[in-house]
Amino acid sequence: MIPKKLLTFLEKSKIKYQPLVHKTVYTTYDAAATLKTKLNDIAKVVMLSVDPPLPYDTGLTKYVLVVLPAHYRVDFQKLKKALKVKKVALATEGMIHKVLKLTPGVIPPFAAFHALPVYVDKGLTKAKAIITNAGSYTDSVKLKAQELVKAGGTLITSFGKKG
Repeated sequence: MIPKKLLTFLEKSKIKYQPLVHKTVYTTYDAAATLKTKLNDIAKVVMLSVDPPLPYDTGLTKYVLVVLPAHYRVDFQKLKKALKVKKVALATEGMIHKVLKLTPGVIPPFAAFHALPVYVDKGLTKAKAIITNAGSYTDSVKLKAQELVKAGGTLITSFGKKG
């Protein structure tokens, strides 16, 4: 079930989405197979730590979320350049739980929901609609990539590479 807090956020933000209920999945590959869709229509959400912290006022700015097509891996060099930071690293499961109170694989990609900066890879805009996490292993949402930007995400250059 999509968490009530997320549903309230989506409704208040006027985000157009379609809820999808499916069997339990832990990876974007499983989600694509279960939902019978291509990997490039699935959005993967990754939490990263950045150094130096970004110049925002949230207190959590040493962490960011990036959203990219599921069949891509983060190109850390491109992302460092785009964010103008010296160091980018994957957040540990412990960091994800501490900062977001979530486990990997269920992180919704909405910036205003988390109070973390969210960067959206331009590669996602090629898909007519994308499917992404909705806060549980059995729920996803289908929406246009522009809805992620509307929800506070920042669309930046492609920082993913096929992998």
